[in-house]
Amino acid sequence: MIKIGILSDTHGAIHPGVIDLMNDCDFVIHAGDIIEESSLSALNPRQKMIAVKGNNDQHISSFGEVELVEFPGGSIAIEHGHLHGHVQPSHDSLRAAYPDSRVIIYGHTHKQVIDNQQTPWVINPGSAGKIRNYGAARCLTLTIESQKEWNIEQHIYDDIF
Repeated sequence: MIKIGILSDTHGAIHPGVIDLMNDCDFVIHAGDIIEESSLSALNPRQKMIAVKGNNDQHISSFGEVELVEFPGGSIAIEHGHLHGHVQPSHDSLRAAYPDSRVIIYGHTHKQVIDNQQTPWVINPGSAGKIRNYGAARCLTLTIESQKEWNIEQHIYDDIF
């Protein structure tokens, strides 16, 4: 089993509950708008941290715009999403850009979305920080049980931090 923590749009602050959850994962994926790279030091996955730049991260040189990562049963494409529609990234556009992926992860809107009615799945963890979090910090976990069994779980932290 592989457990992947997925977060985005932290803007320099990550909810403590999200940090605890991410630190219980094998991999952590951050879909951009990190703002303060030092805020990622609280995240210590068992294997690897994967992150991409968001539209507010041009000052961060250590991450690229897109990451493609292979896992048992398929690949995951990660980008911030802002190049596929400024207000609301187009799921059709994202699927066209990464047709061979099993899952596409994006951020930008700060709204949690799980669109798994067709392949590739298109998911947005929502904002794990304080900025425009719509009343709660949010993130996702993706558990890979086998090559065929991938499961997504929502996590919502509605306490103020």
